[in-house]
Amino acid sequence: MEAPGTAGVMAMHGEIPQGCDVLVIGGGPAGSSVAALLAKDGIDVVLLEKARHPRPQVGESLIPHFWKYADQTGASGLIEQAGFIEKAGGISAWNGKIHRIAFAEFGFTRPALHVERDVFDQLLLNHAENQGAKIHQQVAVNRVDFGGSRPRVHYLDKRGGNACEGSIVCRYVIDASGASALLAGQFKSRKLIDSRMRFLSLWGYYENARFIASDGASHPAADIGKVKPVTFVTSFEDGWIWHIALRRLTSVGLVINTDRTRGMNRSERERFFLETCRRTPHLDRLLEPAEYQDNSFCERPDYSYYSTRLCGENFYCIGDAASFVDPIYSHGVLNAFYNASMTALAVNESLKDPSRSARHAQLCENRMRQFYGFSRSLALGEFGGDGVDAQLVQHFMRSVPKVELELMLAASFMSERSENFHRLIREAGLDRGSSPARTHFMERLEL
Repeated sequence: MEAPGTAGVMAMHGEIPQGCDVLVIGGGPAGSSVAALLAKDGIDVVLLEKARHPRPQVGESLIPHFWKYADQTGASGLIEQAGFIEKAGGISAWNGKIHRIAFAEFGFTRPALHVERDVFDQLLLNHAENQGAKIHQQVAVNRVDFGGSRPRVHYLDKRGGNACEGSIVCRYVIDASGASALLAGQFKSRKLIDSRMRFLSLWGYYENARFIASDGASHPAADIGKVKPVTFVTSFEDGWIWHIALRRLTSVGLVINTDRTRGMNRSERERFFLETCRRTPHLDRLLEPAEYQDNSFCERPDYSYYSTRLCGENFYCIGDAASFVDPIYSHGVLNAFYNASMTALAVNESLKDPSRSARHAQLCENRMRQFYGFSRSLALGEFGGDGVDAQLVQHFMRSVPKVELELMLAASFMSERSENFHRLIREAGLDRGSSPARTHFMERLEL
């Protein structure tokens, strides 16, 4: 596998061309994956990433579904070689009820993973370059001009000593800029979800934390390579907490309503985070021997949003640049991969027959809205309108492979926030009965 940082070093001294077929904004999982897919097909792709990899990023839990998309891009072998932690399933302690699911019971033969996102994202970015995409890091896109015959992407090149402005013309621009949501901001199409369902996240990292295995027993950090952990989720008041064991550290994060920390400054929010971790049942025991890592505190404010304009004849918004759903079921990176796959297909076909570009864009947008609505119905008890088309979601449910849908159905019983998901399942004629299929109730955790 290519050494970390190689892609950044190579691109650091490269000239950004004046034009290309496809310009990708952002080098996260969505941007890297769509760039790799298009470059594999010989399409001239340029990717501009504002940061320098490796860069910190939250979202460390991957469910087994992601492998089919990694296979498409050709990155599976690199991911397998990286030695990420394999996870056995998930356990939730929600309002006093403890539930467990094990991926092996659904017939998955490839593992779910806990990944360090800085390492994982850099691996995907390097892979995109190896497929032929031209990668330029530390180049920040600030706007896209759609006034001409082709989009013109304006950027600030921060490589070297002096920042300089530039632009590049392309046939298609793909916004994978993450929470920055560049095009949604430019189009003024970004919409916040109803305030009752609006969340923020606070997280940090611990060393030597204990972790929970699939049998509900806890293990010391030293056993992480010997015993497969689960992703542990516990509810508290009006939010929930994740606990994800990585190779050296443990990621712990709170997801809470934005009103909970209103008026607090950053240091007060960090104290709130630490105090909540100390007093939350189960989590307090897991963190008892752990050491909080100073300067590891991070936050993502008011992240519950969607865009009313995702795709057009010459643009696509994918991943978090399109929408963000509460991450309780680890759909964030999966959403990035799915969007990248659909967009690569649409752009590829549009390049072959430009007269059908609008049609391909509309089909792609429908697919992305289906996945977004699926995730929203699973993660939140209410969604009102909020960019969700129930019929599109039900159509998507009917197309999901049986094993994947059954896993999501089982997972939906682990919290008390999936009422819409269950209703849509019933209305789509996919109801497997009212029992929490393959979701096991546990009397207690052995901590």
